[in-house]
Amino acid sequence: MRSGQRRSPGTGNSRAAFCIGAVVSLLFVVQAAADDAPARKAGLWEIKTTIGGHAVTVKQCIDAATDQMLQSSTGPLSAQACPSRQVSKSDSGFTIESRCSFNGKPASARAVVTGSFDSAYTMTVTAEGKDLPAARMTMEGKWLGACAADQKPGDVIMSNGVKVNVPDLQKRALAPDAATQSDK
Repeated sequence: MRSGQRRSPGTGNSRAAFCIGAVVSLLFVVQAAADDAPARKAGLWEIKTTIGGHAVTVKQCIDAATDQMLQSSTGPLSAQACPSRQVSKSDSGFTIESRCSFNGKPASARAVVTGSFDSAYTMTVTAEGKDLPAARMTMEGKWLGACAADQKPGDVIMSNGVKVNVPDLQKRALAPDAATQSDK
């Protein structure tokens, strides 16, 4: 903002709310795409997610069970939020057209997935809806090889090197008293 310009009341908050809403609606579609996607090859994957020009890259160590868990990270909400879904398969991948409801307002989304779940794939999701800005997200996955000796299935390595294990986090979330008692 230039010196002397005034910000409209609520502009920053409104923009943030719109962006959050757009990202949430995209996550519903990502979940729908994960439900229809074949399993990825076991091993270490690099996943670059780009939303609105901002990219985040993580590495995921997976096996069959953790692959499904990591691709379905948005949980069971999509079936409720996006009850209408059409999947069209082609030689190069598949397309998913979804009709959703976000905060009681209609939204639509389209996910196009191309490539191979054995080596490299791209998923591009576009979404729009009433009172939501159009949003676009691209996820690019690349198989890097076997997981390292110090990695186990479910490990997600953030761009800053921090490693978390998703199944362990879920176990702790489901049994919060277990972590407290093990500390005693």
